[in-house]
Amino acid sequence: MKRLNSLTLKQLRALDAVARHGSITHAADELGLTAPAVHSQLGTLEANFGCAMLQRGRAGAFAPTEEGRALLRAHEKAQNALAMAIYRIEALQRGLAGSVVLGVVSTGKYFAPGLVARLRRAYPDIEIVLRIGNRDAVIKALQDGAIDLAIMGRPPRDPPVESRPLGDHPHLLIAPPDHPLLRAQTIRPADILAQTFLVREPGSGTRILANRWLDRIGEGRPFDATEMESNETIKQAVMAGLGIALISYHTVTEELRSGRLAAIPAEGLPILRHWFLLHRQDLDLTPAIANVRAFIDAQQGDYLPRLPELP
Repeated sequence: MKRLNSLTLKQLRALDAVARHGSITHAADELGLTAPAVHSQLGTLEANFGCAMLQRGRAGAFAPTEEGRALLRAHEKAQNALAMAIYRIEALQRGLAGSVVLGVVSTGKYFAPGLVARLRRAYPDIEIVLRIGNRDAVIKALQDGAIDLAIMGRPPRDPPVESRPLGDHPHLLIAPPDHPLLRAQTIRPADILAQTFLVREPGSGTRILANRWLDRIGEGRPFDATEMESNETIKQAVMAGLGIALISYHTVTEELRSGRLAAIPAEGLPILRHWFLLHRQDLDLTPAIANVRAFIDAQQGDYLPRLPELP
């Protein structure tokens, strides 16, 4: 350890330059030093290790000894590692590297991977960590400082956040394609409330929206609801005829396109909400977070499926 602590970059640069040029004079010119200064660096280095690092060849040029070559190999690796460290530091300072944790409510999992793929193409040295959870889980992660940025619907009041809209978030009332309401000429609130509703778990933003909408059209009248743990389960249950559901259009684009599900054209539907990108007001934005936020903002929501004209 004593030898390592006494070793300096100046000594290693002197050894490397003399080994390459075969001359102390030429090495001194390259390093911007005097020949005695280079000689002194080499002398200190050899005294530290107790062996010669250079030897003169027949033509009088200096060449490294076996010990010198071992040190030069280590010096080359160290130089490469330091160059990478400098690149990393500069990238971090410019926001081109680092780590950003992006929290997305579970309804957004249908478009979030595509957005993350865009981010990774734009910033390959930034690690994007994607965390999916229901609304309550994402808000708690914000409160705990476990995520940097979040994509969700209505911004929370606690913690205080800075938010910006990303794009439209329509919600539809879905049913199997042979459902009687799809053939009705007029759909009354009572017809809707007579159905069994499939809803997400408490804490889900979709559950909150469905409850508010049903309370509004039914003026507080009770309705039958069956709770299910995910949008995927709800979609499969609707297709099986177990009930209908108010759900994000972004979760059922493929099923609507293929005809496995249909949208009930009730008055006031679709409900048009919005997606928001947000972060805590007190978040210390690193350059990487700032770049990711600006990139997502610049996309103007073009990664979101567009709602077609419904019948």
